[in-house]
Amino acid sequence: MNLYDNAYYMEDVRRTAGLDLPWDRLKDKAVLISGATGLVGSFLIDVLMERNLAGMNCRIYALGRSEERARARFGEYSSHPLFSFIPYDINLPFVREDIGKVDFVIHLASNTHPIQYATDPIGTITTNIIGLQNMLEFACAHGVERFAFASSNEIYGENRGDIELFDEKYCGYIDCNTLRAGYPESKRCGEALCQAYRKQKGIDVCIPRLTRSYGPTMLMTDTKAISQFIRKGIAGEDIVLKSAGTQFYSYTYVADAVSGFITVLLKGESGEAYNIADEASDISLRDLAALIAENAGSKVIFEIPDAVEAQGYSKATKARLDGAKLRKLGWKPVYDIRSGMRRTMEILGQI
Repeated sequence: MNLYDNAYYMEDVRRTAGLDLPWDRLKDKAVLISGATGLVGSFLIDVLMERNLAGMNCRIYALGRSEERARARFGEYSSHPLFSFIPYDINLPFVREDIGKVDFVIHLASNTHPIQYATDPIGTITTNIIGLQNMLEFACAHGVERFAFASSNEIYGENRGDIELFDEKYCGYIDCNTLRAGYPESKRCGEALCQAYRKQKGIDVCIPRLTRSYGPTMLMTDTKAISQFIRKGIAGEDIVLKSAGTQFYSYTYVADAVSGFITVLLKGESGEAYNIADEASDISLRDLAALIAENAGSKVIFEIPDAVEAQGYSKATKARLDGAKLRKLGWKPVYDIRSGMRRTMEILGQI
């Protein structure tokens, strides 16, 4: 069974596609999406293609590094006239003569895995900065209506102990002279680069800030703790926790992450950043491991991380985001952490 045969997954897609949003902004338009085969990008494409069944007529250009992965993930759309996959490394300038007018650019591509932070720190930084600039240059050349840059909860750094929830103006501590700093510092630089292009070249930019997202579209190669927990749980194995688990983070189920992203894209103010977060999905790493073990019928065991793994781990011990600004645009999540995790494991356990 693939995702499209799964009733729960398609229910999530159709619910998101049926939200009361100004979808007319995308009618008869063209959208270019980088990072198309990733956790968020693939669900977003499924939602847009679902809207196309209702006559939205939105042309989708999906960018990704792996044509093989794209064929496996988007085989349903291989002959659809409104869908095109384009193999592309975003570290290279993006110049295509075979693409017509593009109205929206959604930039999701990024190295988001801890092992990549530790083993390819240069690639992590260049992807987040040079890759973003290539997409911004493409957007300027094509006169797009709006550019959406997927930023991250990582930009907030470590909680300084002066606040419980990070609003969009908070700026925590990051020690830039560490290997692990490459990811958050380059995402911060990415936001600044968007503002520079907005001011200097007049491009309309919005910045949805994603939390630690999870769901049935996760890649099996993902090395984030939550992804490793879920893989173990689906296999019926014990959940391996490689720390005391006191880290307290915000998480978001992929359907809610995408509904928040689309809300920012279609309703957010130009130049503004919005946290996609809900307090009902905040949980400590230890409790998250226990929740997944409970769903899997297994237990949590502790293990010391190896040196490479440890280098890639976030040093933030508390990173909870305030989603009030996005809720003012009308966004409401469907899943809390318990129901979202149960949903994820139900779907992945069937495919």
